Amino acid sequence: MKNLIKLILIPILIVSCETTTPYDQETADVITRFYGDALGERESYNLLRDLSKDIGQRLSGSEGAAKAVLWSKEIMEGYGFDSVFLQEVMVPHWERGTYEECFYYEGGKKINLSILGAGGTVSTPFEGVTAEVVEVKSLEEVDVLGREGVEGKIVFYSKAFNQRYINIGTSYGETGFQRRLGAIKAAEYGAVASIFRSLSSSNDDYPHTGSMSYKEGVDSIAHGGLGVLSSIKLSEKIKADPKTKLTVRLSGKWFPDALSHNVIGEIKGSENPDNIILVGGHLDSWDVSEGAHDDGAGCVHSIGALRLFQKQGIKPKNTLRAVMFMNEENGLRGGTQYAENAIKNNEKHIVAIESDASAYIPRGFGFSGSDEQLEKIQDWLKYFDKNTISYFSKGGGGADIGPLHRRTGTPMFGLSIDGQKYFEIHHTAKDVFEAVHPREMELGTASMASLVYLIDKYGL
Repeated sequence: MKNLIKLILIPILIVSCETTTPYDQETADVITRFYGDALGERESYNLLRDLSKDIGQRLSGSEGAAKAVLWSKEIMEGYGFDSVFLQEVMVPHWERGTYEECFYYEGGKKINLSILGAGGTVSTPFEGVTAEVVEVKSLEEVDVLGREGVEGKIVFYSKAFNQRYINIGTSYGETGFQRRLGAIKAAEYGAVASIFRSLSSSNDDYPHTGSMSYKEGVDSIAHGGLGVLSSIKLSEKIKADPKTKLTVRLSGKWFPDALSHNVIGEIKGSENPDNIILVGGHLDSWDVSEGAHDDGAGCVHSIGALRLFQKQGIKPKNTLRAVMFMNEENGLRGGTQYAENAIKNNEKHIVAIESDASAYIPRGFGFSGSDEQLEKIQDWLKYFDKNTISYFSKGGGGADIGPLHRRTGTPMFGLSIDGQKYFEIHHTAKDVFEAVHPREMELGTASMASLVYLIDKYGL
């Protein structure tokens, strides 16, 4: 979920909602029925159960990802969408190995710490690497320590979430360097491995995974995330004994790129079939969980939005396209390939909308487009119950639709949610179907459908 920072950190600039067009009761009734149908029938929630429980983890290149592609295609074909097709995309293929361990000894007793390898980490030797551990809170601190303070050691990045922020996504943005860039910086000065405090707002010991980077010309060292309680424990140990030795055992292996697919389903427009309104989420997930919130929810939000049109017998003016993107988590190949194909095929996208911020309660939409368009859509808030969508803010979208936006100028929206609990489960084993509330889930589906309806009826 690379674009989550953008989705959560968007400034909530709520423009005064003076009515610029008369209130239309027919529009209001359609949107009310969207919410009623979604909440009453829970069809998206049931789809999410199937995706989460029958398929489970869906990391790019895996068997689960391949099954999810077929599942998505079969679901949309079963709904009778006007066209359903696969779009080929070559994706990176990394697999987590069989051993992940981190420990030190105290008084002759082995103290185990909770760890997960970052996505893409290389392996340590089977016996692991054992070395003194040095604690830092920034990349700059590693620079200050230099080779003299880092070479031959394990670097421990221990920057914690700042809980004082109302918008906890700000903390995610401030701590993400540890996972993404930590291995590179540590290796530049000769470290033998690196670990980091999980990017988490919780106070538990579930370690987080997520994408990381290596740099050409710099040694690739093993890199993993510690649970929050394990990180605190290690920090206390280092304070008591600055010469603490740590053992890290991680395994991971890269394979050649694999063939996968974006999955696309359409309801053709009755008046302007060449104009496309895109709604989407990413089908891949990390390998340690079911990926229910990230981003199974976004996928069924998108399929479900088109399904709500079907239930009311609404024939859209423009073509509605639901896209299940592949490889958002560790490569963005699906979104990039989609944009390339759209340009090659001279496709005209009116707008792109993405849900990649979880299945929690929807609060608004972030929007990246012109100020004139933003001013226009503020007037649509009158059609939303105050307990659902309460703002359209400037800035927002999604990682998968970002390439299309940047290369073609297509305006984009991102569904914004109440994210207070999200970073307790993000990229952890806790991201399972049981962590999703059915009503919160369905409010997202109906919100997506309502925005699509408003765009289709009134344009941007």
